[in-house]
Amino acid sequence: MRVSLNWLRDYVKIEKSAEEIGEMLSDRGFPVEEIVHLGSDTMLNVEVTSNRGDCLSHIGVAREIAAATGQQLRLPQIKLNESGKKAADFVSVEIENSSLCGRYAARIIEGVKVGPTPVWMKERLETIGIRSVNNIVDATNYAMMELGQPSHAFDYNKLQGGKIIVRNARKGETLISIDGTKCQLKENMLMIADANRAVAIAGVMGGLDSEISDSTTTVMLEAAHFAPLSVRTTARTLTIGSEASFRFERNVDIASADWASQRTAQLIVEVAGGSIACGMVDAYPAVHQQKKASMRLSRMKALLGIDIDANKVMDIFNSLGFAPVNNGQTIDCTIPSWRNDIYREVDLIEEVIRSYGYNKIHTEKKLNIEIAKIDPVQKFKVQMRSYLGAAGFYETISVTFTDRNMADPFHPAKDPQYAAVKDVSRKNANLLRPSLIGSLMSVFKSNYNAGNSSCRIYELADTFVKTDSQQLDEKMKLAMLCDCDFRLLKGTIEGLIYSINKNAKIDFQPCDFKWAKAAASVNVAGTNLGYIGVVSDDTCSKIDLKSVEPIIAELDFAALMSLQSGPVEVKPLPKFPSITRDLSIIVDNNIAWEQIETAVNKTKCPILEKVSFVDIYKGKPIPKDKKSVTLSLRFRDEDGTLTHQKVDEIESLIVSSLADTTGAELRKA
Repeated sequence: MRVSLNWLRDYVKIEKSAEEIGEMLSDRGFPVEEIVHLGSDTMLNVEVTSNRGDCLSHIGVAREIAAATGQQLRLPQIKLNESGKKAADFVSVEIENSSLCGRYAARIIEGVKVGPTPVWMKERLETIGIRSVNNIVDATNYAMMELGQPSHAFDYNKLQGGKIIVRNARKGETLISIDGTKCQLKENMLMIADANRAVAIAGVMGGLDSEISDSTTTVMLEAAHFAPLSVRTTARTLTIGSEASFRFERNVDIASADWASQRTAQLIVEVAGGSIACGMVDAYPAVHQQKKASMRLSRMKALLGIDIDANKVMDIFNSLGFAPVNNGQTIDCTIPSWRNDIYREVDLIEEVIRSYGYNKIHTEKKLNIEIAKIDPVQKFKVQMRSYLGAAGFYETISVTFTDRNMADPFHPAKDPQYAAVKDVSRKNANLLRPSLIGSLMSVFKSNYNAGNSSCRIYELADTFVKTDSQQLDEKMKLAMLCDCDFRLLKGTIEGLIYSINKNAKIDFQPCDFKWAKAAASVNVAGTNLGYIGVVSDDTCSKIDLKSVEPIIAELDFAALMSLQSGPVEVKPLPKFPSITRDLSIIVDNNIAWEQIETAVNKTKCPILEKVSFVDIYKGKPIPKDKKSVTLSLRFRDEDGTLTHQKVDEIESLIVSSLADTTGAELRKA
């Protein structure tokens, strides 16, 4: 925000130099980035945070200087010489979307003469970097930089039907803005329209067809309040911005629209002549109610660490226009309409300390740092992330909300019940996710559509399940997804569990899910940790995924954490070599790997070190109702070197056990 020092002196007595003013503003949270001396004037470039839209004006900055120096703020005196005609006889105002436009005030000025701008006004505008256009446009810009309230001057004779309608853009509607940009309007954009067409983009820029020109004799002056998010979205979408949109995006004072309109009209008449119609047409659906906030003195002391006298606090609040009332232990404040950033106790405490001075907070030359114990939950998260990263998985972070398109396919219930928020900004994705699978599938879908194959991702976050008693059960889950081999994800889960507990006995039991063509529950010592499954083609088609077979898993974080064991026993490296044998057996299609593994272990052979799955084959020459399963057996004797003759004997026992238990036959070709 560029301000003129001479201009500031109109509103507050300033005896300090520009450099001293800059230092004072910086101490109050408004760093001065640049000071430029321009002839008899000085420009200060003040950094204003996005929550302090009230300081995007000379009066706003002057208000801060007055509060800091104890001076009185001098506001412009307004006296309008109104004609006998009424503004309501010229124009009517209708707000169709009051959620995006809280107020729209229209005032009429007749008999104006467009011409050059007076030198005094032109010089002040040029000092802060605004070029002169003509006397009427310059008057609206001057009022905006003075008050912080953007206004717009329309050529009244170019408006059709004597009507202003604040509405959303219509499908296919276009408008050429004042800067010559042809804007393709969208239906979520707020427009200012006359009886037949859009004439301005609300809060952003006026239209070329209704701008002030040399032939203008009657002005319709707008002063309004538009929703900041709507203005910001529209300006970004159309890639056009203005000093007006910059202020509307940071919220303007809705209660001061009338005063700002009067001041702007006064300036227009001063520089362009004319007469002001009596009154104004003010569409104001919900009148602004002043906010109130209270501050406990004890809370202020606890938060700041220093004791500030209550009388000093009262002086600070009075200087800021907060109308404080001291009730002994608390101070109640009525927040002025221009301070949209104040609504909590901590906001009042911040106002106290920035006015009192951050430099008055006592500091120690030495800091005593107490080392806190490592949070076991955070430590466990780091351990899991480290393992999954080493396994080639990338972590995703997505929002806690989802929609039914992604939630319903993965919910076990036929008629899912969700916890949801009523925030109007989340009309669709307003469900608190009961599972992380939908979020992971959304991320996977984006990667898949972008051509990123061999996708391995995971997310560690909270889920929210609505219980029968209408309570919210919040649980942290770990979800994983890959689009490659089922065994890869299964092996990753096994490796993760073994990294937590080396002695864990992992059991995968077949189960059914509506979204899966094949699935299994993951169990350790009888405790269910979660599930793993292959997403069916039908489920993929519901979320518009084709020719892909994602494998997903979701595990309970608390259950995983409970598996942590004590110190790991370290064994010496084997002294003697192992012998590995691969077996290919033919079994019925319904025989699961767990049955085969159980049959092998049933032999209780002391030299059998490990049983591993290798492959499955179906097709010629294997019968249609059969499959060929290849498994790997690793043998080792801790007391000496194994002989192949001894391994042959054990292998025969294993083949016999497989035949008796699963009906397996050795594959010969």
